[in-house]
Amino acid sequence: MHAVAPPRRTTPALLGVVLLTLLAALAFAGTSTGQARAAEGEVTWTVRTAANGFGDDRPSFSYGVNPGGKVEDAMVVANHGTDPLRLAVYAADGYTTEKGQLDLLTQEKRSPSIGTWVHATGDSVEIAPGKSAEIPFTVEVPRNATPGDYVGGILTSLKQPGDTEGIAVDRRLGIRIKLRVSGALRPALAVEDLHVGYEGSANPFAQGDATVTYTLHNTGNALLSGTQKVTLTGPFGMLSTDAGDIAAPPELLPGERWKVTVPVHDVTPAFRLGAAVTVTPLITDAAGSTTALDPVRATAHGWAVPWTLLLLLILVLAATVTAFVRVRRARARRARREDERVREAVDQALREKAGRQT
Repeated sequence: MHAVAPPRRTTPALLGVVLLTLLAALAFAGTSTGQARAAEGEVTWTVRTAANGFGDDRPSFSYGVNPGGKVEDAMVVANHGTDPLRLAVYAADGYTTEKGQLDLLTQEKRSPSIGTWVHATGDSVEIAPGKSAEIPFTVEVPRNATPGDYVGGILTSLKQPGDTEGIAVDRRLGIRIKLRVSGALRPALAVEDLHVGYEGSANPFAQGDATVTYTLHNTGNALLSGTQKVTLTGPFGMLSTDAGDIAAPPELLPGERWKVTVPVHDVTPAFRLGAAVTVTPLITDAAGSTTALDPVRATAHGWAVPWTLLLLLILVLAATVTAFVRVRRARARRARREDERVREAVDQALREKAGRQT
């Protein structure tokens, strides 16, 4: 009989790990306000942009600032709960997640740009039930800031005990900040690591599926999205197949990469495939107008061998060769037998003639 060990208790250090939960879209999807609720639903608050000289109903904060310049603005936080609410206030840099959504760094992680350029009047705010508070903040751009686009946000945060003992839940709600530092804007998008693969069908006469993969790399200093087109061709540009509509990539921040996988169906296995990718970068100005830049193109090649068809051809060829050899051998055997009969007949005739002469 084996003794059962008592359950291990989590160490205090591990219990201090913060479980991060985003309850709102951080106003990044075009929503200026949102609600965050505790597990029991008794804590609810919203955030929105303040009405001032920048506008009355803005979905997010957006500025154009010179290096060394400064902007003053404010965020409004409303407590819809029944108890006083104390929230932490801080700013953080943004980044694109693997799902293509814009997220913000947690307070524990260092932010190299907006997270350190945005300064609220305090690092926390306390709001009475049913009341709202305006939180002024200042955006101070360093004099040596590199021109280009930056994205981050200003957040309110409430840490509460979670369902698991010792685990704190960080509930965050904030608004996006898009900042363009004045100077030379150099938008550039590169297509990297282009590969094409092919998977044939068990049917030797059927077409197969190809997969084109590549990475979009924002090598410039501006936020960029784009439209994409992928085309496959056989040798000498024949047997062209278009991939059809491809989902647009998220708006990539400068320096970010986004991996793209494009399935292409009904591709003829022409032994050698050529993949051509054309990406047209799209840039949005401060007024919200989108401009298409010069297309970026990349090509690569891969093998598309019709193995089942080749196997069938080999079998047919082998069967043909075997049949041909058998026919040749049968003819040779018949020829030998005929030669033997002729020789026997000649020998017999010579013997008979010799007997008559004697």
